[in-house]
Amino acid sequence: MKTVCTRLRLHLKHRNPVYRGIAALIRTGRLQKRSLNSVPGWRNTAWNTATLGFIVQRTLQRSLMMTAMISDMYPSRTGESATMTVRQDPVLWSRQAGTAEPEGPLSADKLDQFDQQGFLFLPAVFSTNEVHELLLELARLGEQPDLRASPECIIEPRSQAVRSIFNVHRRSQVFARLVADARLSAAAAQILGSPLYVHQSRVNFKPGFHGEEFYWHSDFETWHVEDGMPRMRAISFSLLLTANNQFNGPLMVVPGSHRQFVACVGRTPAEHFRQSLRKQEYGVPDDESLTTLITTGGIEAPCGPAGSLLIFDCNLMHGSAGNLSPWPRSNVFIVFNHVDNRLVDPFCGLPPRPDYIATRNEGAL
Repeated sequence: MKTVCTRLRLHLKHRNPVYRGIAALIRTGRLQKRSLNSVPGWRNTAWNTATLGFIVQRTLQRSLMMTAMISDMYPSRTGESATMTVRQDPVLWSRQAGTAEPEGPLSADKLDQFDQQGFLFLPAVFSTNEVHELLLELARLGEQPDLRASPECIIEPRSQAVRSIFNVHRRSQVFARLVADARLSAAAAQILGSPLYVHQSRVNFKPGFHGEEFYWHSDFETWHVEDGMPRMRAISFSLLLTANNQFNGPLMVVPGSHRQFVACVGRTPAEHFRQSLRKQEYGVPDDESLTTLITTGGIEAPCGPAGSLLIFDCNLMHGSAGNLSPWPRSNVFIVFNHVDNRLVDPFCGLPPRPDYIATRNEGAL
């Protein structure tokens, strides 16, 4: 065993990909004999059963230690009663470190506005040509024969129209460049601090007459319960690829709602994501809490031309109605998370959702 440990330390020192692959399988609960074949180099490794057992033991020990160290600051879906509590995290994390604020496209007044309301709407940030390039790339992705059958493509339950495409920044160099664009990444760093990584990317569609609603929700509630995001240190950017108007189901937000956490009722069923990405039934706020938040903050529906940018806090209550107009509505969403807020085991106690929904091994920008 001493020889095994020595070899393991050497592999760790050189960041051996076999160890990293096995460790990833362990963390996601997918370590099975057949899954080892997906680990690069596994078939050629000289490691024996004792080595694998040692890796499993040490990785599980570290996972248990990390879980024990991280308490659940925002319990939800733990019973039959809904509660609303004051947010325990800052909104402008970059102002908490006691250092100079990162440079970026957002003015001090805009940052103050975001702190108070939980969102910013910036009209016409991207040019018509830039939006056209993104739409062409989206059309190219849509022509891929395997996309509609992929789990990354979400279909509307009634109309069978495409509702969302996840993981677009990994599928496309065009969307990968969008993620790195300073108009997004630098603005995110001004709010969250840095370094950051991409927690999720997707395109949402609402075709004319057939685009269905997204009910009120806080993204953080789901990311916390089902993905294991510990703190409210993530932010969403919604880039309008088409004009959003009052008729085609624009995103609606509740100003100031990011400062309250609504714990939802019920318990998360296994593989809830298979249903919730089409129509969410768990993680839905109760009527009383929504009424309190909306009575206090009101409802706004930021509308504007294609190329406009909506930035909103991970805990902001938002949703959208169905599209009853003939005009389609398409937005690309990029979610940034701070590296100090990387996902741990889901707080619901279930296995984590797939990586295309909530990335766990994404490198920092």
